[in-house]
Amino acid sequence: MAYDWVGLGYAALVASGGIIGYVRAGSVPSLAAGLLFGGLAGLGAYQQAQDPKNIWLSLVASGTLSAVMGMRFYNSRKAMPGLIAGASILMVGRLGLQMMEKPLKP
Repeated sequence: MAYDWVGLGYAALVASGGIIGYVRAGSVPSLAAGLLFGGLAGLGAYQQAQDPKNIWLSLVASGTLSAVMGMRFYNSRKAMPGLIAGASILMVGRLGLQMMEKPLKP
């Protein structure tokens, strides 16, 4: 079984972003959202390791984060929302490319 290291790294980045938001600003919503979406991204990476075509949970989590954190970055110009939005956009692009790959013929 091959692990989805990129997906697991993305999940760790999202979860650590929530923890950093809590430590720096005392933001409980940042902690909750970071752990929730980091957990969803980690579960999606695990599912993708089991079946490479099972990308939907990862796609929904990263797509939602790209929109939400993109708007937060647009309004605040702070570094952490920009980092998460950028990583989420890259993840959506990566997953989109995987969706377009032709299936293997038996």
